[in-house]
Amino acid sequence: MAFSAAAGLNRRMLSILPVILPVFFLIGTGYAAARLKLFPDAGIDSLLTFVIRFATPALLFLSMYRLSLSSVFEPGMLVAFYTGAFTCFAIGLIAARRVGRRPGEAVAIGFAALFSNTVLVGLPIMQRAYGEAAMEPMFGIIAFHSPSLYTVGTIAMEMSRRDGTGALAGAQRAVKSIASNALMIGIFCGLALNLSGIRLPGPVEESADMLASATLPTALFALGAAITRYRLQAELHWALGLSMLTLLVHPGVAYGLSAHVFELEDSFVRAAVVAAAMPAGLNVYVFAAIYHRSEGVAASTVLLSTALSVLTITFWLAVLGGAG
Repeated sequence: MAFSAAAGLNRRMLSILPVILPVFFLIGTGYAAARLKLFPDAGIDSLLTFVIRFATPALLFLSMYRLSLSSVFEPGMLVAFYTGAFTCFAIGLIAARRVGRRPGEAVAIGFAALFSNTVLVGLPIMQRAYGEAAMEPMFGIIAFHSPSLYTVGTIAMEMSRRDGTGALAGAQRAVKSIASNALMIGIFCGLALNLSGIRLPGPVEESADMLASATLPTALFALGAAITRYRLQAELHWALGLSMLTLLVHPGVAYGLSAHVFELEDSFVRAAVVAAAMPAGLNVYVFAAIYHRSEGVAASTVLLSTALSVLTITFWLAVLGGAG
């Protein structure tokens, strides 16, 4: 029985690889183009600026604007995803403190296990695996992703640093950062129009659609180009441990809660698990660099978790029953 179950899982994994490999081929294309100097280094920043400040906000804006809010904000899905995220944050932080890392370093290490790449990698994977309609529940997770995780990470860092100014200053810093974040502006504006019932003029919506359609392929290429700037550092044991947290523990908790505790519909289980199974996001390194804490660990975790996620995402999609 166990052998036949394992064989079935292996067959599903092999059938899923062709679904997700194009996503990673695009990342690899961006990486190779930048590494071989076929794409200029100066262009990486410009491409990331386009993706983060224009294309992705347009995608998130339209997604929030068109969402059926009552059907995608499933409390059990949100609890499953964020319980897994904060569990990994706590494990990483506590483990770092137990081995003598400074408080600020421990927070940066915990953040590397907390902030998954739900937008640049998660959305393309969900689209490829289950289609456009399946992406809607994921937007329910994304709406809270940056605000909640940045707030927790920033407050924890401000409280841990000797030169920090406490929880209130940390909260103010987090709110200011979120309010000026183009992704969050797109989300909030889309939600505001959705709730108000105001409809966009046809030409405006069509132009936003054109901009949003460039998001996913451009984001994947830009991600590949951007990670050429990172290097695997000496502390590979930390990078590997944090990668296992974000790639295995986080989706494991999300799956257990969403499928077996809350017994959610398949669409919500898929959204919780796929979002949780994503590698560490680029913001992991940005966060560490802002505070000059554990940048090497953060960079290594981004690079290693992205590489390993080819296998782990395939595994989790197989657990979910394969690609639709």
